[in-house]
Amino acid sequence: MREISPAVGVSVEEYLKLVPEIRPIITEIRRQKEVGERLRPSTSLIDRSQMLTNESRGKLLDKIAALVDENYAGRSEMCQQFAELLHRALTYLKFPSRAVVGTAIYFDHQGNETFRWQHAWVRVGEEAIDGNVDCLSENPLVSKQVGASPYWGPIAAMPSDRRLRENHGAGLPGDVDVDGIWWPELTAWIDETLLR
Repeated sequence: MREISPAVGVSVEEYLKLVPEIRPIITEIRRQKEVGERLRPSTSLIDRSQMLTNESRGKLLDKIAALVDENYAGRSEMCQQFAELLHRALTYLKFPSRAVVGTAIYFDHQGNETFRWQHAWVRVGEEAIDGNVDCLSENPLVSKQVGASPYWGPIAAMPSDRRLRENHGAGLPGDVDVDGIWWPELTAWIDETLLR
């Protein structure tokens, strides 16, 4: 099982010695990875898109999730990497996509705000893809009241449990793992699985 460290030149074990309080979370994530119990976006996806096929959308989201889940703490803090990989994949598949950053605001069933933070997602025309939210409960910074499912579809039909406000002109920072590890693997997977 490949595990990506949060710091260049430092192993995950060396990093955990610096922040031992997160070891229980990392131990549970490792256990889930070993037994194949990690969350997959396709299992709770709210899918209202006409792009690709239902099956292809689910497979693509799950593959990207599996890649960024190699982060030592899972993918709950990996929305930028997830969005960048999805944007690259859709561009590779000839869809005019763009990864965006902004503020995500989450609401409960009564419409009360429960949490907000900086987030990344993908836009393709009038559609939005908010694919990395099913795992937010693993992030200790996120309110436990947030229970959003991944969404792929028209902005006008976005679920009422969230509002995504784009910071126009803001871009994603570069990422060495996206560039050097995950994008080459995702490209090969697309060629082998989606374009075959």
